Amino acid sequence: MTISISLAPEFERRLERLAAETQRDKDYFLREIVERGLDDVEDYYFGIDALKRVRDGEEKTRPAAEVRHDLGLDD
Repeated sequence: MTISISLAPEFERRLERLAAETQRDKDYFLREIVERGLDDVEDYYFGIDALKRVRDGEEKTRPAAEVRHDLGLDD
């Protein structure tokens, strides 16, 4: 898949420097950034959605002690 993005000049300079000093192309690092960062971005946005559901009473919560006990973590 080909994707086009615009970077702020500061980030573009940093990416160019990294590529030049490591003798790798910028695409390599952009793929690394996306692959490593996607988990964090998903966690953040899915977490916001889950928090909204909890606050709206659409999703139940359980005390941490109960979860630890059920998972056998208190043994």
